[in-house]
Amino acid sequence: MTSPNNKNSTKNLYDSTASQWIRGEPSSLSDFTARPFVLELCEPVKGLRVLDLGCGEGYCSRELRKRGAAQVCGVDISEGMIAAAKLQEAEDSLGIHYEVGCATELKQFGDRTFDLVVAVFLFNYLTTAQTQQCIAEIARVLCPGGKFVFSVPHPSFPYMREAAYPFYFEVEGRGYFSKRDWQFPGRIWKRDGSWLNVQLVHKTFEDYFDALKKAGFNTMPVLRELRVTPEHIALDELFFRPLIDLPLHLAIQVSR
Repeated sequence: MTSPNNKNSTKNLYDSTASQWIRGEPSSLSDFTARPFVLELCEPVKGLRVLDLGCGEGYCSRELRKRGAAQVCGVDISEGMIAAAKLQEAEDSLGIHYEVGCATELKQFGDRTFDLVVAVFLFNYLTTAQTQQCIAEIARVLCPGGKFVFSVPHPSFPYMREAAYPFYFEVEGRGYFSKRDWQFPGRIWKRDGSWLNVQLVHKTFEDYFDALKKAGFNTMPVLRELRVTPEHIALDELFFRPLIDLPLHLAIQVSR
C-alpha cells in the first residue's frame, strides 16, 4: 500500500488494462451491483448536457446517450481508456465527445455548462484533497438545479471481508480512520472468471460529505447503499452469493 495517491500509478494501471474493460453488455460485478442503480439516479436524462468524469472506456457515457442525453462528454486521465472509448464511438457512433483530462482541473469547461455530472468509481482514485478539488470544479460547471451523481466503493466494505473472490481491497487489517488517503490494491471479477485490477484510496463517509459541503452542495442528498439483491442471486448464485448482505458500493445524488 502507498500514501499519498499517485496519479501516475492510476494512469499507468488503466493505460495498460484498457482493453480488458471494453464490453458491450454487463460483465464485471459492479456492472450488475452498481452501475444500473447509479444510472437510475441520473434519470430523467433526456435532453440533458452530461459530463461523465472518469469515464473509462465509455460504458456509462454510452448508456446515458442511449437514454436520451442531448450531449455527453467523457473525460478520463488514461489515454488508453479514452482511445478505447473513441474506438467504440468510431464503430458505433453515438455523438459522444471523449477527451483526456484531469478531474481536478476542468478549465476547458465554462461555468454552468452541464445539467448532470456523473462520476462512477472516480473518487476511489483520488485523495481527500483531490476529491475536494474535483467536487468544487463540479459545482462550478454544474447549472443551478443540476444534478451530481457519483458512486464509490462503500467505505466500510474493505474492512468487512478477507481479500477473496469476487471483489476485495487489500487493506491489511484495521485502520478505517488512520488509513485515510492510503492507496490499496484490489480486484473485481467478471462473470466469465477473469478479473480486473482496481485501486482504493480510502476515505470515510465524513470525507465525502465534507467535500460536498465545502463545494456548496447544501441540499439533502439521496444516498443508496448498494448490495447483492435477490435478482442477482437468481441470475448467478455462485458468483454473487459470497457478497450477500455486505455493503458493496455507495451511490449519492445531490442537486446544485
